[in-house]
Amino acid sequence: MPRSVWLLVAARTVNRLGAFSLPFLTVLISVDFGATATTAGLVSAAFGLASIPSRLAGGRLATVLGRRRTIVLGLAGCAVAQLGIAASGSLAAVAVFAVLLGLAFELYEPPSQALIADAVGPADRVRAYGLLNAGLAAGGAGAGLMAAALGRWDLRRLFVVDALTCLLCALVLHLALPADRTRRPAVRRGAGARPARPWRDRALWAVFAPGTLFALVSMQVVMGLPLTLARRGLQPADAGVLFTASALTAVAFQPALRLRRLASLSDPAALALGHLLLALGLGGYAAASGLPAFVAATVLCGLGDVLVLGRVFSVVAGLAPPGGADGYLAAYGTSWGIATVAAPVTSTQALEHLGATALWAATAGLCLALAAAQLLVVGPLVGARPPGGGSARRNPPKGVARPWRRAA
Repeated sequence: MPRSVWLLVAARTVNRLGAFSLPFLTVLISVDFGATATTAGLVSAAFGLASIPSRLAGGRLATVLGRRRTIVLGLAGCAVAQLGIAASGSLAAVAVFAVLLGLAFELYEPPSQALIADAVGPADRVRAYGLLNAGLAAGGAGAGLMAAALGRWDLRRLFVVDALTCLLCALVLHLALPADRTRRPAVRRGAGARPARPWRDRALWAVFAPGTLFALVSMQVVMGLPLTLARRGLQPADAGVLFTASALTAVAFQPALRLRRLASLSDPAALALGHLLLALGLGGYAAASGLPAFVAATVLCGLGDVLVLGRVFSVVAGLAPPGGADGYLAAYGTSWGIATVAAPVTSTQALEHLGATALWAATAGLCLALAAAQLLVVGPLVGARPPGGGSARRNPPKGVARPWRRAA
């Protein structure tokens, strides 16, 4: 892997080590300010709503200001907002800083993902994004343990430590990444080139729609798991133990991705398998009553996440024209902003009116539907890629329908 990839992985691992505060935002609002679950969910949803323009701005600023500056700006902004949450004395102040956190939260994602896409060839992207996810998971393993310890002491400390790791990550990347050179957006050069217009790309839409639902599932786990533990008679801070189990699973499973049977799977097949494993794990949450059962279910969810995350970002990067990875990854990434808006509301409302069993059973059913959709809908629309992460097939054999033909 190129040096820039390793730098991003190392710095993001440090950042992820402290990134355990968000799952406890709703708990902080409920415990420290006596707010209802509905109010706590709305504040978290406001954070998610602010993260949508943040992701789009990250893609745009990466082109205008440069990728390194955008990454540093986003991480520093997150640190300021999290320190504000930790120091807030009223629910209104927490809500304001939560929105500010959302506006800064996604700035660094498009430029960091695009740096990886440009640093390696198409055949190595799945492995490169898998390496990044493994680094994030390794940091998450320590993060979960720190959350379990600090959460019992003072929830506000979580946001302080998170802010400090954001600042450390920003400093490392500012010093280590190459200086920025502003780049002009991709333009048409010759008959075979096309401009970067992600929202007009039908293939991207085919990935974006199920990706949004996958993100919703992931965010419901983040937002709903601490509250579910409390309803099952466990400590909400025990969610840190579960997040650690998920992270360790992701790290341990990385070498298996290079096994021939997994590596040779087409993207639709690998994504379908990942969603199937997620469905099994979420079904485990519906039935679990003790911490060991929750850990077992979390391991299954972690296996599913590993299969989905590395593949889907590689697919999106492969759809982008030369120089357009920032825009494509930013556009796809808004799926996580949408999910972050919806998940606090759907999870808290389902827990309040239907109960934990119904929430996780319905989420497991959604993952089963997504597994089927990858094979029956997404695969035919996007087109099969050769094993190893090559670009989407642009010229199918004669006689093969091309329903995913892109608009120029």
